[in-house]
Amino acid sequence: MTAHQAQMEGFAKYNAEFNHRLFGLVAGLTDTERKKDMAAFFGSIHATLNHILLADRIWLGRFATAFPAMQSLQQAELVHKFGSLRDELYADFAELKAQRAITDQLIIRWAAELTAEQLASSMKYRNSQGVLREHPTWVAVAHMFNHQTHHRGQITTLLNQLGHDAGVTDFVAYIS
Repeated sequence: MTAHQAQMEGFAKYNAEFNHRLFGLVAGLTDTERKKDMAAFFGSIHATLNHILLADRIWLGRFATAFPAMQSLQQAELVHKFGSLRDELYADFAELKAQRAITDQLIIRWAAELTAEQLASSMKYRNSQGVLREHPTWVAVAHMFNHQTHHRGQITTLLNQLGHDAGVTDFVAYIS
């Protein structure tokens, strides 16, 4: 296994573990608190969690198109077309939480399946504005994981504003 492969597998496991912990904390909020517009980029905690899941499924759809032989993505719940990056996948928090866990396990299996050749190869896709993009696959994979981390940071700030401490969020605290 190359360092790139190990890094992507580590990010997949970190994201799954932190998402599990974060969703556990958010489950303690009322639906009103979760859906309250707090002037964040996506408004509420719930909307931000929905956005992260939507973006992950969009990226997985792009990877499935770029690498159609990947077994882990063949029967997965992916997004190939969407109206907006603000689309709500799940209004119900319990369903959102369950789907996040399913997608996290899928991402772990997919990351384990990524080869050094795939990571080094060039990938083409259309971004949310329809612009054709091309760059090494590892850049897109790293972006997907970084995107989760970015928006989870926003959620931990919103939780802090509601009086809830998300605790340690650092990658190095989750890997061994």
